[in-house]
Order: sequence, then C-alpha cells, then structure tokens
Amino acid sequence: MHELRDRYQVGASPLREALNRLASENWVVHNDQRGFMVAQATQAELEDLVNTRIAIESLAIQQACERRTSAWEEQLVLAFHRLSRTPRSVAHDAYEENPEWEKLHRDFHRVLLAGCGSELLLEFCEQLYDRAYRFRQLAARTAHKRRNELDEHRAIFDAILGGRADEAKDLLAAHYRRTASIFGQSADVAS
Repeated sequence: MHELRDRYQVGASPLREALNRLASENWVVHNDQRGFMVAQATQAELEDLVNTRIAIESLAIQQACERRTSAWEEQLVLAFHRLSRTPRSVAHDAYEENPEWEKLHRDFHRVLLAGCGSELLLEFCEQLYDRAYRFRQLAARTAHKRRNELDEHRAIFDAILGGRADEAKDLLAAHYRRTASIFGQSADVAS
C-alpha cells in the first residue's frame, strides 16, 4: 500500500477503495495480513471465459443477422475500415500496445454485435470483453509477428456482410480459441 500511495500520489482511503473494486472484478486478490496482489491469469479461467463469450456472442450475431439493417452494415464497414488502417503494435519489432488499435478493436467487436438489439445482451458482452483484455495482452506478446488478427477480423466481417451467420459464429469462435491457445503456449513457456 505504501508503494502504491507514493507512486500514484493518493491517500490510503481512495487506494483501498480502488483495490477493493478491482478485487470485486477479479483483477486483484485480497489476502488477509498480506495485502493485495494481481489475480493469477489461468488457462482454466480463460477457457471458461472463451466458452461463455462464444455462446453469448453467437446469440448476438445470430440476432444481429436476423435483424440486419443497412445502418448496422454501414457501421460495421466503417468500424472494420478504421481497424484495418491501424497497426496492432506501436513498435515494429516487438509488441507494444497501441491504444488506438485497442479502441478500434473494441469498436469493431461492439458494432459486430450491436445489431442484435438487446441492451442487456450487449452489456454482458462488454463485461466479457473487458475480462478478456488481459489475456489478449498476454497472448499478443507471444504472438506478435506470428498472428494476423486483421485477417481473422476480415474473415468474420466478410461472413457477416455475406449473410453467413453460422460461418461468422464459427470464425469468431476460432478467433477466440486461437487467443486461448496462444495464451496456453505462453503459460507453458513461463512455467
């Protein structure tokens, strides 16, 4: 706590409140008498997350395709275009998170599902997206230069615009499972 207070120039109360909120969202773990520590990212947690995302987002994609409108398609075209023009990493030789790509990536996935018309379903998808963030970052460090996320996004995009909902759902599932397998490889290397 002392180190965090000094580093971020905040008092004990706001810091404890922030850490308790992070603990409630499973980002950190509170250990009695030992303070807080970053929650471990496990393969089992990721597999559960991936399976849940696939089930929930497949439902959203199905509903979006059934309710498709030209406005939704236009938003999707724009979101994909913007994502396709932005590099994944700000560094060329090694992975360094590009905040602009992260924003556009979130926008693409949000728009992809937005046509479903269910605010509750979209809120749940957003929560799952947020939980997947740290796993994506860990996998990106391992997969940089070996994975082309743009091709994966393009295939999903093409299937949606082509009216092939089942193919889009399968491609989205493969996209998420690929991240999980890369994370598993990096966890094996680290252990």
